[in-house]
Amino acid sequence: MTDKPEQITTHKGLYSALAAAQAEMGRAVKDATNPAFKSKYADLASVMDACMPALSKHGIAVLQPPFDDETGRYVKTIFVHGDSGETAECRVPLIIGKNDMQGYGSAATYARRYGLMGMAGIAPDDDDGNAAVIAAPKPEPKHQTPDANAASERAIDYISAAQDIADLQSSWANLPPAVKADARVIAAKDARKAELTATPADLGDGQIPYEGK
Repeated sequence: MTDKPEQITTHKGLYSALAAAQAEMGRAVKDATNPAFKSKYADLASVMDACMPALSKHGIAVLQPPFDDETGRYVKTIFVHGDSGETAECRVPLIIGKNDMQGYGSAATYARRYGLMGMAGIAPDDDDGNAAVIAAPKPEPKHQTPDANAASERAIDYISAAQDIADLQSSWANLPPAVKADARVIAAKDARKAELTATPADLGDGQIPYEGK
C-alpha cells in the first residue's frame, strides 16, 4: 500500500506560495565529495531534496531548460505557480571549459544547481559566507603578516575546491587583489585549472579525468 500523496496547499499568488514554501525548506546537505581534494559540497540532488518537496506542496513547479540565443548560452530556472499562472525566473550562464558533452553537462549541472538555490533562497548546510567572499586585508608590508598568510591559505582551499572551470573563474574573481598577488595562490589556481582541463592523454596510468559537478 502506497502512502497517500500530500495535498497541495492553495495560494492566491506565486510569491505568497513561495514564502510559505521557504518557511518549510531546509539547507542543502553537503554530502558529495570532490575526489581530488576530498572537500564536501551540496550537489544538485541535495539542493533539490532541500527545496522541491516544499515547492511542490505549495503548488510551485520548477522548469530548468537550457537556451542558446543571441544573448548567449544559459540555463533558465523558472518557477510556475499552478493556481495563478504567475512565473518568476533567473538565468545562469553556461561557461563551458571543454567543448564536449562532458564539459556541457558539467556547466549545465552547475547552472541548474546555482539557479535553483538562488530562486529558492537556500544555502548549503554550513555556508557562513566566508567561502564566497574573502574580506580584503589592510595594506600589508612586503613580508606577509599572519592575517595575510591566513587569507592566502583560505584562498588556496577555496580555489582547490572548484568543481569546474566556471566555479574556478568565480572563485578567482572573488579574491581581493592582495591575495591574487600571492605566488602560492597563483600556483594553486594554475594547478586546478590544469587539472580541470586535463585530457585522458595528460593523465598517468590508472588515472581517470575528474568530472566537475
